[in-house]
Amino acid sequence: MEQVSGARAFGGIQGVYRHASRETGTDMTFSVYVPPHEDGARLPVVWYLSGLTCTHANVTEKGEFRAACAQLGLIFVAPDTSPRGEGVADDPDGAWDFGLGAGFYVDAAQAPYAAHYRMWSYVTEELPTLIAAHFPADMDRQSIMGHSMGGHGALTIGLNHPDCYRAVSAFAPIVAPSQVPWGQKALSGYLGDDHAAWRRHDAVALIEDGARVPALLVDQGEADGFLERELRPDLLRAACAAAGIPLELRLQSGYDHSYYFISTFMADHLRWHADRLR
Repeated sequence: MEQVSGARAFGGIQGVYRHASRETGTDMTFSVYVPPHEDGARLPVVWYLSGLTCTHANVTEKGEFRAACAQLGLIFVAPDTSPRGEGVADDPDGAWDFGLGAGFYVDAAQAPYAAHYRMWSYVTEELPTLIAAHFPADMDRQSIMGHSMGGHGALTIGLNHPDCYRAVSAFAPIVAPSQVPWGQKALSGYLGDDHAAWRRHDAVALIEDGARVPALLVDQGEADGFLERELRPDLLRAACAAAGIPLELRLQSGYDHSYYFISTFMADHLRWHADRLR
């Protein structure tokens, strides 16, 4: 692992790092904010998964999380959204909603994507091992959050690993990818036509199939242009109600899909996570 950059912020260190990934077979870049802390302390970790077209840099530069993380004592980790580099397959038509920047947090089973698109194993297995080895992280206290495609990733990873992540939240998540165009394109392209395999990567389907978490926090902008076609928080509300999962779904008037929306409510989410990570 090499450090690409580092800067002091709110008494802690914001770093960007690169390493050769065994899962993706490529170099992967990620960012980590480590808040000020006493020598020898082990700190809880919040994972943030980004959305379509993003890299680690979007939330690192626009997310406005460092002041809250410094106050609350939280390490903040932001991976990339897909493998990148020579030989990594992209969308054949160059579309922005599949391929590079759009790994959808699955391990692809379809050629040519299976060779490198292993974001599920990268986020849940490989990168946590690296974080545990190189940062003052208490890996018994982890939580996960994300935006849009990353909200989908946070929900599905949290639902599949309830013993690993103490809290799960999302901004404008794709809650039922099996039922919306973005998700249908991604799941068919990466996983093929076996719809049973899709259910492991669909939050609404996972809840219908018995997956449970203690509670969920979701913020959704009511002025989000993707709300009705791609995001469908109503489906998550119905699934949680039927399953008895406490869901705090906050519809925010006037807010869109951008980082202006995310940064506005980021500190709320981090406080919610911190309460569950203590």
